[in-house]
Amino acid sequence: MTISLSPVTRDNWLEALELKVKPEQAGFVPSVAISLAKVHIKPDGDSVEYLPFAIYHEETMVGFMMHAFVEETTDMYWINGFLIDANYQGKGYGKAALQQMIAYITNRFSGCQEIRLTVYPDNHSAYKLYQNLGFEEIGEWHGEEVVLRLPCKTA
Repeated sequence: MTISLSPVTRDNWLEALELKVKPEQAGFVPSVAISLAKVHIKPDGDSVEYLPFAIYHEETMVGFMMHAFVEETTDMYWINGFLIDANYQGKGYGKAALQQMIAYITNRFSGCQEIRLTVYPDNHSAYKLYQNLGFEEIGEWHGEEVVLRLPCKTA
């Protein structure tokens, strides 16, 4: 399977805005527009950097994912705003994209000891995907979402 992560730019942002999850999933993930707004608004503070990515299968945009981080930390590397468009779910794109993002983060940030994300407990398919990739609960909540972490090997 050919999956790639490409930055969301002025060339593809309108296409990214068209990505939608299934109606029953809408409450589990922010819209791409909300995620893109965070890049400039910085709701988590000025030290947090946001990198939005489009997920492509060959030449087709199938999803969106954002990486938020605080450089020079060990545990402030987050995956958020992650979605696969309703038309492309169930084909393995989500798992492949997550694996690529995990590799991107661990290769770019040598000090990263864990990657974090949040998930609604009722979002069973996402929760299962994250657990299958090694994410585990840490006993923290972010609003109504459970915080999960993936321990990363360090040199």
